[in-house]
Amino acid sequence: MARFIDELKRTHYAGTLREEHIGQEVVLFGWVASRRDQGGCIFIDLRDREGIAQVMFDPTVDAAAFEAADRSRREWVLGIRGVVRDRGTMRNPRLPTGAIEIVAREAVVFNKSETPPFEILDDIDTNEDKRLEFRYLDLRRPKLQKALRARHLLSQATRNHMTDNGFLEVETPFLVKYTPGGARNFLVPARLHPGKFYALAESPQLFKQLLMVGGYDRYFQIVRCFRDEDLRIDRQPEFTQLDVEMSFVNQDDIFTIIEGLIFKVWKEIAGIDLLAKYPSGTFPRMKYDESMRRFGNDKPDVRFGLEHIDLTELTIEHGGGGVPMLTPLAEKYKSGEFRRDLPPEIVKALVVPASANFSRTEGDKLEAVVKGMGSKGLARAKVGPSGEWTQSPLAKNISNEFRDAVNAACGAKDGDLILLQFGTASQVHMVMANLRLHLGKKLGLIPESGAAGNWEFLWVVEPPLFEYDDEGKRWAAAHHPFTRPHDASLEFLESDPGRVLCYRYDIVLNGFEIGGGSIRLHDPDVQAKVFGVLGIRDEDARQKFGFLLDALRFGAPPHGGIALGWDRLSMLLTETEAIRDVIAFPKTQKASDAMTGAPDRVAPEQLAELKVKTLAE
Repeated sequence: MARFIDELKRTHYAGTLREEHIGQEVVLFGWVASRRDQGGCIFIDLRDREGIAQVMFDPTVDAAAFEAADRSRREWVLGIRGVVRDRGTMRNPRLPTGAIEIVAREAVVFNKSETPPFEILDDIDTNEDKRLEFRYLDLRRPKLQKALRARHLLSQATRNHMTDNGFLEVETPFLVKYTPGGARNFLVPARLHPGKFYALAESPQLFKQLLMVGGYDRYFQIVRCFRDEDLRIDRQPEFTQLDVEMSFVNQDDIFTIIEGLIFKVWKEIAGIDLLAKYPSGTFPRMKYDESMRRFGNDKPDVRFGLEHIDLTELTIEHGGGGVPMLTPLAEKYKSGEFRRDLPPEIVKALVVPASANFSRTEGDKLEAVVKGMGSKGLARAKVGPSGEWTQSPLAKNISNEFRDAVNAACGAKDGDLILLQFGTASQVHMVMANLRLHLGKKLGLIPESGAAGNWEFLWVVEPPLFEYDDEGKRWAAAHHPFTRPHDASLEFLESDPGRVLCYRYDIVLNGFEIGGGSIRLHDPDVQAKVFGVLGIRDEDARQKFGFLLDALRFGAPPHGGIALGWDRLSMLLTETEAIRDVIAFPKTQKASDAMTGAPDRVAPEQLAELKVKTLAE
């Protein structure tokens, strides 16, 4: 064994060997992926991080090497010295190394392995909880190794791009002051300050703004962040983001940097030239209001149709059209009770084409789907040859004029199925957005990625600065209170906050938000007015953000930035199913580590040292 470590250094990775290496002596280290005993010779597929190569052990070439292969089993760790040769007619076209094999002249067993709890293969149906429990084995699968390699290349290309564009990489603190109002923080007891706590940073937001005040002009960081939130397919309690901030810039300057980065990494890592789809080198933009109207959310998947049709004004115009459920809504609007720029109640529809051939049973299944989203039901109507509605509880009450107007607005034809939702804007948008995605998958309308034409990037711009909190009966910041309002909207700051638009922007890819940011508010007078709308008193602002407010008074430059979700971007770039596939050691859906057992209880003595008590049993 010592000879392989001290004298025979690795010459190649197994997966890199090709025909040009035929005749060369090589030294390989790796794991036994499979072993076959075939009539006096033993064949082992040796796997390392670069792939697999077949090794042939012949007792007439080296008896000791043959004996090592004879007792080896799956996942044993071997060292091999041998000569590369052509496999001739026995080539394996399914492997990149399938044209060659290595004839072993020397071998050593570095370590044995117990029988793994699952096979180290990409196509396995082992429960994910089991794979996360033995993550170090799961990480040997080629699929995960390829994904993590791509993530490494993504970070490497990003650092090069940012450096080439004048950015400095600066680290910011993880242990920070807790500032209420954002995402839920993880808290860390401060042993040297009994009764006080740090928060784990959910974002470097405040610190990167301070770096702009400090004159660093262009900052970036690939940084770990922490949020104590419920998990979803694209969320983890600890996650990574590319954090960017720039001084003396406008929104377009930030877009240019990020677009340049994405064009670069897609070409270098995925081998896809996005210029074929976006010859201008820029991504399209869509206003927030348009995105909500057409798709029901601000991260639309524009790869397929089934767009929403807003029927609110039509419903008001027809006084509800004889439909009992719509009449109260129309009457309230006409009375002026609901007259706002963003109405609190809306009516929306989408049309399933006749080609889908949906039966009444299929319609019932869709209703069950939307009820699972919290909706009370799903109004629907099948359009007949003359425009009449069938299979609909609305048909017996709706006026012919309103029905015809709805058909026309929806472009509905014979056999089409109209699906309707009405109620509060937030609920209708949410239900219809999710219903659209459900139908897109069910009808096979969402194309696979993998080619330039199937990557749909989009900037969503000009959202409202404030959103109304129905529960708290107050205005809240839609993003954070340091976002710069549009100059044309400033007149509404105090009189009608819902009409104030701002320089905030999200970048969307195939229905996933991959990043978001804003131009920051550096004018102290406007900042005071924004705090006033939010009900933040001077003393509260000082307590939460005092150090930033102080800094902004000492020559703060105009500045703005963005953060890209690194796990989510890696997931989409590598076309994996979940962000757990691009994180070496992820948490489970319950925010626990199945491998190490974290989180875990600690000894009472340690809690006493921290001056902390727990209410848990």
